[in-house]
Amino acid sequence: MSYKIKSRIWIESENNVLLGEGRVHLLKAIQDTGSLSKAAKSLNISYKKAWQLLDSVNKSAKKPVTINSIGGKGGGGAQLTEYGASLIKAFDEINMNCWAFLDDQLQKLERL
Repeated sequence: MSYKIKSRIWIESENNVLLGEGRVHLLKAIQDTGSLSKAAKSLNISYKKAWQLLDSVNKSAKKPVTINSIGGKGGGGAQLTEYGASLIKAFDEINMNCWAFLDDQLQKLERL
C-alpha cells in the first residue's frame, strides 16, 4: 500500500496571511506579465480578488512587494520589487523543504 501526506503551508504575520500558494502564484504572474490585471486574467481570478490579495501581502510584508503605476493612455503596470522577488524565492524554498521533510516522515509509516 502506498501513502501520501497532503499539506499546504502559509506564512502569517499578526494573524494576517503574508504568503501562501495562491499569493505566490499571483506574485509570479505579476512578475511574468508586468500587470495586476493581466496577472488576474492569467490566473482566472477577478481583478478585485487579485487586488485584495496583493494589498494583504503588501500590508503584512516588511517592505513593499510591488511598484505600481496608475493606468491611463498607455496603461498602468505592476513590477515586483527586489524584496518581492526574494519573498517568492524564500517561500518556494520553504515549501520545497517542507515537502522533503514530510516525504521523509512518511517513510516511518511505510516501515511499519
